[in-house]
Amino acid sequence: MTKQKQIDKQRVSGVILVDKPQGMTSQQVVSKVKYLFKSPMHDSKKAGHTGTLDPMATGLLPICLGEATKFSHYQLDADKSYQATIALGSQTDTGDADGQVIATAQVTQIDQPLLERIAQKFLGAQQQVPPMYSALKKDGKKLYEYARAGIEVERAARDIVIKDIQLIAIDDTQLQLTATCTKGTYIRVLGEDIAQALGTLGHLTALRRLQVGKFAIDDAITILELEALALDKRFEQLLPVDACIDIPATLMLTAAQVARIRQGQRLNVLEQMSVDIKNYLSSSIDSQVSDEILVDSKNHLEPKAEPLLHHEMPIDIRLVDEQEQFIGLGALSLNGRLQPKKLIHL
Repeated sequence: MTKQKQIDKQRVSGVILVDKPQGMTSQQVVSKVKYLFKSPMHDSKKAGHTGTLDPMATGLLPICLGEATKFSHYQLDADKSYQATIALGSQTDTGDADGQVIATAQVTQIDQPLLERIAQKFLGAQQQVPPMYSALKKDGKKLYEYARAGIEVERAARDIVIKDIQLIAIDDTQLQLTATCTKGTYIRVLGEDIAQALGTLGHLTALRRLQVGKFAIDDAITILELEALALDKRFEQLLPVDACIDIPATLMLTAAQVARIRQGQRLNVLEQMSVDIKNYLSSSIDSQVSDEILVDSKNHLEPKAEPLLHHEMPIDIRLVDEQEQFIGLGALSLNGRLQPKKLIHL
């Protein structure tokens, strides 16, 4: 194929919700999806997922293709919901059934009232130490590489929030855990901590992701189902390029403004800003300032010497053209100043 024909290929862009099968890595699923959207007319090389699932785990894996990858971080940062099975009485080196049993303990009698009390203890803000068998890096190496070499590395605890949690006894030695949590939460560690709170040891034997932000497992397609579809039907499974973006405010630009902002120019759009947009900017700025004060206070940092004025603070906003086609994200301030942030090129 000539270079010109390669250039003329249409880039595949959008978001597809995949029900990841057990045994495949998240990257293997991405590679398979790229292959299934590839054709002589379509380029599907650019793709990525919005949050890794362990090979043992199944469930929702949103995959961004083409220009949609520019906005994947909105789902990386989103809350996630899981359902897991905890086997009580034994601990593995990985925290799940893929590891080797390294310790055992007796399991005391449990009942539902006890499980409800234990669940309440884990509800809300807390700190969690990441497991050694994880992809986090220390001095350029992934933690699981140290773990496989028998090296224990000190890990700093991370702030997480368990927003909803339920524990149900399956039988005398198995629990069903359902939880909604903030990014960076390790359900394997949560399962171990719950077992410890019950006076025993535990590890996960099953893990399924049910939700990522606004995306739900019920809307996902399996790899086998996607593979069985004709290429044109596969494209029908794609959500829009901006599907990952969770920003309610949208600003419409004229054709001339679209041309200018695509050239990287800043615009003054004060006269186009509706009351709803101004209210959105104000509430977002207030929330951002409060979060910065909280972080600075927690870390014992001095306030910034010259913070931006309230009306100068930029807030992300969706941009559309006069045909209401999404063109990307801009950073808009209350003073009407708009600058391009992430624009799409389809």
